[in-house]
Amino acid sequence: MTVKKIPTYLIGLLSVCLILGLNLTGSIGNLSPAFAQNYEKVDLKGADFSGKDLIEAQFDQADLTESSFVGADLRGASLFGAKLIRANLEGADLRYSTIGEANFRKANLKDVLFEGAFAQLASFRDANIEGADFTDVILRDDAQEYLCAIAKGTNPITGENTRDTLYCD
Repeated sequence: MTVKKIPTYLIGLLSVCLILGLNLTGSIGNLSPAFAQNYEKVDLKGADFSGKDLIEAQFDQADLTESSFVGADLRGASLFGAKLIRANLEGADLRYSTIGEANFRKANLKDVLFEGAFAQLASFRDANIEGADFTDVILRDDAQEYLCAIAKGTNPITGENTRDTLYCD
């Protein structure tokens, strides 16, 4: 009986894949959009990431105009300088994310969890922030003032009033 020996390099490659948790069983055509986790500087206008697990994903300077992240888990994600104009993030979890310089103009941010996010220089002009939780979010004074002027609602997950999380009045 002949025993076929598996090349050492192949064993090493498979070991690395197992350690990194890579799934090599699917074909390239079956990969979900969330598989790569690195979308820096990519044009993703109109993309649908609804309900996806995007923990610590990288979207720095990506164009996410009119994209959907409804109910997506973006904890610890980086969206630094990303364009989220008219994007729908309703119910998304962005706790401890980096959203500095992101543009949320006219975005639906209803019930979003922003707790602990770094949002310096982010733009929220004309965004819907009803029920959003901004607990411990780092904002510029002018951004906080603007958000306080439009803040209303209570977050359904944390039970926190949006105005209270922004330290309005």
